[in-house]
Amino acid sequence: MPEHILVTRNFQYPDQPELKIALSRGTYEQWKRILSEKISPEDIINEVKTAKLRGQGGAGFPAGVKWGFVPQDTPKPKYLCVNADEGEPGTFKDRALLEKDPHQLLEGIAITCFAVGIHTAYIYMRGEFYDPQRIVQKAIDDAKKEGLLGKDIQGSGFDLEVIIHMGAGAYICGEETALLNSLEGKKGWPRLKPPFPALVGAFGCPTVINNVETISGVPHIMNMGGEAFQKIGTENDGGTKLFGISGHVQKPGLYELPMGTPLKELVFDVAGGVRDGHELKAVIPGGSSTPILKPDELDIPLEFEAMMEAGTMLGSGAAIVLDETVSIPEVFMVMSRFYAHESCGQCTPCREGCTWIYKIARKIYEGNGVPADLDLILDLAPMLDGTTVCPLGAALAAPAIAIVEKFRDEFLGMMKN
Repeated sequence: MPEHILVTRNFQYPDQPELKIALSRGTYEQWKRILSEKISPEDIINEVKTAKLRGQGGAGFPAGVKWGFVPQDTPKPKYLCVNADEGEPGTFKDRALLEKDPHQLLEGIAITCFAVGIHTAYIYMRGEFYDPQRIVQKAIDDAKKEGLLGKDIQGSGFDLEVIIHMGAGAYICGEETALLNSLEGKKGWPRLKPPFPALVGAFGCPTVINNVETISGVPHIMNMGGEAFQKIGTENDGGTKLFGISGHVQKPGLYELPMGTPLKELVFDVAGGVRDGHELKAVIPGGSSTPILKPDELDIPLEFEAMMEAGTMLGSGAAIVLDETVSIPEVFMVMSRFYAHESCGQCTPCREGCTWIYKIARKIYEGNGVPADLDLILDLAPMLDGTTVCPLGAALAAPAIAIVEKFRDEFLGMMKN
């Protein structure tokens, strides 16, 4: 087992979701050690900060820093919300973690909650995740029977309840404040920030919100130490990341790689390169909301800052590979249709802008476009960025600008005039 394989180390074992099997392979050892050795919450948070663990849902905010924002002296209850909504097109890592190693996630939840002083954790799960919900609920029930969750865990006096909350399949509820509104039984609309969830989150109380992959990495930090975890990755992005690569490659799938691995290596070495007999046309590097890259732009490390400097984003780590048989105008039309459909409608620029960009993209794809349509897209897209409560509008704007600018000739080739 390579030293950088951490959160997927047990994926090869189909019986890992069973508690007795998970215990035999070391799951919950760090949780038990923290309680038995009375490791302080401050020490745990410091280890996570040292590890440079960053949010793996796409935002990349340092997890330990986020935990530190939660006030310790508040009279209000505090909550953890694990974001298991995973609606980004091309992304399938969190579902694998939920199905293949649920006890790893639960151990990470327990350690996180102990560090921040939280006694209730919610796993907000995508409505379509029927199998993950069943698997994780059984894991919760088994862990409670074993005394690893629930009341007076391991005789420590620490209580923790973990509750699964199923969403209804709305992409917008992957945004943390829309998730909170949905959790509270309200319409899944994003909230203005500030106040930030660390101060005013679920039910008006301080709340930590982290992605499934982020929380799953916490036990490994406590096992190997923050410094060793950080050294696996880069100076600013510690540890590993799960990369789900799909599309026209020889070996599509889910791979755990050190942060900073070159994108070119992921595509051509890890995933075996483009399918036989075809040439690479483009790569969408981190889910559909990340700007597209051409073949000569792939020599960049997969880390948050480097990807931003290259004009794109690491996002959720979902690389979509497109070969020369693909119609880029069709890709753009399908992409814009998704964001137009998933816009919650709260903000006018997003509600109207995403719909108009989709209508123009469809017009071009159907062969009725004119060159001025491309300029109209480039005029519309910036109006969606920074003018809305949440980044959904920007999630279409940035890819729209990149795809039109980089593949303008292909769009023009579909036009009559």
